[in-house]
Amino acid sequence: MILSRKAEEIAPSLTLEITAKAKKMKAEGIDVVGFGAGEPDFNTPVNIQEAAIKAIKEGKTKYTATPGIAELKDAIVNKFKNDNGLNYDASQIIVSTGAKQCLANVFGAILNPGDEVIIPVPYWVSYPELVKLADGKPVFVETKEDNSFKYTIENLEGSVTDKTKAIILNSPNNPTGTVYNKEELQTIADFAKKHDLIIVSDEIYEKLIYSNDKHVSIANLSEDAYKRTIVINGVSKAYAMTGWRIGYAAGDKKIIKLMTNIQSHMTSNPNSIAQYASVEALVGDQKDVEAMIVEFKKRRDFMVERVNKINGLSCIKPEGAFYVMVNISKILGKEVDGKVIKSSLEFASILLEKEKVAAVPGVAFGVDEFVRLSYATSMENIIKGLDRIDNFVKNL
Repeated sequence: MILSRKAEEIAPSLTLEITAKAKKMKAEGIDVVGFGAGEPDFNTPVNIQEAAIKAIKEGKTKYTATPGIAELKDAIVNKFKNDNGLNYDASQIIVSTGAKQCLANVFGAILNPGDEVIIPVPYWVSYPELVKLADGKPVFVETKEDNSFKYTIENLEGSVTDKTKAIILNSPNNPTGTVYNKEELQTIADFAKKHDLIIVSDEIYEKLIYSNDKHVSIANLSEDAYKRTIVINGVSKAYAMTGWRIGYAAGDKKIIKLMTNIQSHMTSNPNSIAQYASVEALVGDQKDVEAMIVEFKKRRDFMVERVNKINGLSCIKPEGAFYVMVNISKILGKEVDGKVIKSSLEFASILLEKEKVAAVPGVAFGVDEFVRLSYATSMENIIKGLDRIDNFVKNL
């Protein structure tokens, strides 16, 4: 039997794979330190929980409009205005089952077979696969660690062709923690205008920035950037609501309408209860978000300092999100129990086997000389896990 060739070409998510393996080991009673999680370890704030319970008791458990309830779309409109200086109306907003579905909807709405999408390397694991599912072609642009893993105009110009349809921007970035400043965003906006590209701006980690700099949305830079940008965001990361599965997108009315049509057949509306909870997340008290940011910054600072003290490992300090990309290039080629570590996947696999520490191999993000560590775990776990990594490296 011949099955879908497209589906067979889609790579599984290594981040979810590593996390699932670590969880299985934990369930078996093994003391595993997991650095793979792409979600806050905090519980959803109580006011948001209570809003969900209230929605259930009031019977708000039925189908809603496909692109989301009016209350949530209004809250999103106000969020964009107050936080980002962006003016949208409700017809320019869609609420989906997570930001990942927003991205899938975007690519389904804008791509035709063979259209190319520029993706920075390292990249979030699902970007290329979502592009391929929409019959597009990922075009990878290498970024450099010594440039904080950012696009340069030289490598962008070298990647564009007459088939290029869109460019992905992810700031703050997963997996690197990179945050683009206004001048750097302007360069990308000018590039997109020059080549008439759609900008898909993934801003899901917007709230998680640890410097005094404020997040800048590329859509805010000019009228042209506003018109050609689809902004992707959601409540998962900032409000510790990953399992609630609510993401949202804003942009050109025609594209949002196409995204809504796609969603109406794929999933229909996102979870009704989670939508009402998300209204409270956006309009309610933000003190839990602020406390979470303080804690993440403390963990980041500790992890970066500790990693850079481990002989053979190094990292740069991320400005946002909750990940550190650890350079293992000096480790590759070394041996453990007679086995040569040739790749980030082997490094991560042996580390999990020997020291019971779960890290995500950089190959999942298109770079094989790195592993990603998440500091969305307790300080106790961070200390224990980094001590184990130090021990692992010393014994190579």
